[in-house]
Amino acid sequence: MTSSDDYHTLVTGLRSLDFSGSNKPCKLLLTGDTAFPVIVSPEKHVLIAASKYGKGRIVVMSHETYLDHPQFMDFLKNAISWLKSSSEAVIGVDASFGNLEKTLSASGHKVEKISGMKKDLGVLCTTGYDDSHAEEIISFLKEGGGLLIGAQAGDWSNKPDNVLFNFPGNKITSVAGVYFTDGYGDSGNFDITDQIPVIPWHIDVDFSTDLKILLQGITSLDISGEGLPSELLLHGPLTFPVGMTDDYRCFVGAAFYGMGRVVVETHETLLSSPKLKTFTINAISWLDMGKKGKIGVSNKLKELANVLQNEGLTCEVSDLVQGLSVYCCTSYSDTEGENIQQFVAEGGGLLIAGQSWYWSYSHSDVVSQYPGNKILNKLGIAILPKTVKTKLYDALDPQAASNTYHFHRALCQLLRDFKNGAELNPPLSSWMSQLRNDVSSFFKLPASPIVSSMWQELSDLVQEYHLPNVSKDHPVKSCCKDAFILSLAYEVSCLIDSSLCDVPCIDKDCVTVEIDATNDGGDAWRSTGLYLPPSITAALVFPTSAVGKGLQVQVGCQSDDLSTAVELCRAPVAVHKKDVVGEKVVISCIWGGLLYVIVKGKSQLGIVPVTIYGAEPAPTFIKGKTNLSTWLNTICKYPAPWAELITENIILTVPSDVIRSVNDPEALSSIWDSAMNAVSELAAIPKKFQRPERIVADVQISAGWMHSGYPIMCHQSSKMPLTDLQSIKTEGIWGYIHELGHNQQKSGWEFSPHTTEATCNLWSVYVHENVLGISRDKAHASLMPADRDARIRKYLNDGAKLADWNVWTALETYLQLQEGFGWDPFKRLFSDYQTMSHVSTKKEDKMNLWAEKFSLAVNKNLIPFFQTWGWPIDESLSQKLATLPVWEEDPMKSYVESK
Repeated sequence: MTSSDDYHTLVTGLRSLDFSGSNKPCKLLLTGDTAFPVIVSPEKHVLIAASKYGKGRIVVMSHETYLDHPQFMDFLKNAISWLKSSSEAVIGVDASFGNLEKTLSASGHKVEKISGMKKDLGVLCTTGYDDSHAEEIISFLKEGGGLLIGAQAGDWSNKPDNVLFNFPGNKITSVAGVYFTDGYGDSGNFDITDQIPVIPWHIDVDFSTDLKILLQGITSLDISGEGLPSELLLHGPLTFPVGMTDDYRCFVGAAFYGMGRVVVETHETLLSSPKLKTFTINAISWLDMGKKGKIGVSNKLKELANVLQNEGLTCEVSDLVQGLSVYCCTSYSDTEGENIQQFVAEGGGLLIAGQSWYWSYSHSDVVSQYPGNKILNKLGIAILPKTVKTKLYDALDPQAASNTYHFHRALCQLLRDFKNGAELNPPLSSWMSQLRNDVSSFFKLPASPIVSSMWQELSDLVQEYHLPNVSKDHPVKSCCKDAFILSLAYEVSCLIDSSLCDVPCIDKDCVTVEIDATNDGGDAWRSTGLYLPPSITAALVFPTSAVGKGLQVQVGCQSDDLSTAVELCRAPVAVHKKDVVGEKVVISCIWGGLLYVIVKGKSQLGIVPVTIYGAEPAPTFIKGKTNLSTWLNTICKYPAPWAELITENIILTVPSDVIRSVNDPEALSSIWDSAMNAVSELAAIPKKFQRPERIVADVQISAGWMHSGYPIMCHQSSKMPLTDLQSIKTEGIWGYIHELGHNQQKSGWEFSPHTTEATCNLWSVYVHENVLGISRDKAHASLMPADRDARIRKYLNDGAKLADWNVWTALETYLQLQEGFGWDPFKRLFSDYQTMSHVSTKKEDKMNLWAEKFSLAVNKNLIPFFQTWGWPIDESLSQKLATLPVWEEDPMKSYVESK
């Protein structure tokens, strides 16, 4: 049964429950993935909850008297029926619940009056004030028993102790994710809702004492080193950050779960790092909870075992076995997952470490499916594929723990501000960027009663709040409410879309497109020629042979993530993807967008027919296929706002208004075809690209005026040079070819950071001169002869320091070689590098290799030339090439002589 089914079984036949009277209930706190509320007051106080643990079930009442009040008997009969594993099960009822005993007996249950715990029961009905039989009760529950328990921890909280972790009832119920708290709940008559009610998501818990123990003697956490850590999402109510970056990204987190504790570090090398030894020992101590017990260390962490043994701690290399107090392991396997969760719930300490970014390269759905997250999500923590910069960070201040960024606290404060209409003030306003990122990750969690409850509350917020109309003319600050709603609306729309997986294809109109699913390159977007309007749902039907083969459906092409932008002209994320895991894929996007099928790299599926319902045609011109007359009279007039011009090696995606003014798309696509042929010639790659390059226009991009990648992104305007044939012929397209050149750069012959923005311009020069007939000095103003001459002289006068050799100065070196020897040596070298292996990653080695290969390619000793430019040439290479003819025409000679 699902949690929803369980809920309806518990409340069947009931319309309300009366909590009025002199007995004041306490509020219940829920954690984990099985606990769910049964009754929640209008103020969102959980008064009755249910859950499962092992094979058993549990119902928790917020006051023990409710187990004997007449007004609760109908509910309690439902509860007992749900808790019983069989019709013959014996119900053990505490002697103090006489009314409950009589009611159950009269209903035909086998009832036995008991005191404490007794063997051979099917259900135990008791109070939460005695934990002397806690281990027996937990074992009973785990083996399939049912537990009905009630207590009120508010009065008990007057004792100087921590209610959540020391109240007797919590030593039993917490294993199932239900806690009695010291807060008083509402009294009154409360209605039964049709669905599991929405629950409060945050409770103020003071973690300062725990943080003080974990960070004792520590002023900083140094995570510099070879291991690149991931980021953490702390999504459980009993989690708290321990290590955090300056921009509020967590890399070490901790949590309470059941009766146990967990510490998560986001790279396994941190566990044995000498720089973090004090923290490691502190973490073990906190996890051990004063037991001074045995520590088990996974075989994957032998270096950690050595550290602990050297500190005199009792430690053994083993799997999770009986008798351990603390268990240390990595997050790369979930083989022991269920046992680990049970170990922590019943009082064990877990130290677990690992990153998920590498796993994400070959897997999707990291938050839900990464092995470590299959263990940790239940405990309230997820390891994200995002990385954290390796450096030394200041330790958190335990005394300021309540003011430190915490996902729960920040989100609940923001929701209160929305409700009250309050402005965002520090520190919340400074947290907004990270909060938006965490909300996005939160929506990727696997569904559970608690997570789904928060999804519902956030979905309601989107419905209540006016969706902001942002644009280039009306941007919004990323730290404001509008920016949050933009992000949230996207996540909610994707969540709703995910629930539509069984929606039938109602539309009769459909189109079948053939997708080329053979792809020797990187992941490739295959255009369908269709557009999906905002918030409209489309259904794509794939053949069985294509299911589960890595294909994805994507709505939208503006794929830049603007989450870190200070100001937003559009939503931070505007693209929605879904994996093809069934024959039918149902998808929508609140912003709409062109519809694509993504084919994974190295896919060999051939032609895949896809039938699509619910989308409309977009202006699409395919060179060699689209009839010009049909384009001018019909296709270019399609109302979709985005259009594509498709050739063999490049696809241009621009606003439809821009392309409607193109009267000769054949000539335009031909000139782009010629440009791409030239790009392939210089790069020494096959004429047909493994996947066509893409250039996509957007109202806002993540970096610069344009940036390389797949796709290349550029800013949109009312008149775009990349589709203006006359402008291309007369003024050129330097920037676009510059980005295409970036895509051809290879690490073997790239000398970062010097040549990053230099060698890509070789393609700009080559295309402009060989395709467009525009000389280099006309193609870009920085290549005017006078400017080139001045740069050379300044560089030499400043000492020809390699640190100054970059961008135009670096390009000059290559241009002089080209002007001296033509383009053929470049093509030969680029061809050689395509097949070379084991090229050193050291910059100096790579520069020497290039100098050697170019010298040999032109049969000239170019060492003096490169030395003049400040290259770090090895003496051994100088001697090796000394027998080659001198380059008499070396253009740098005249500069050196004049100097």
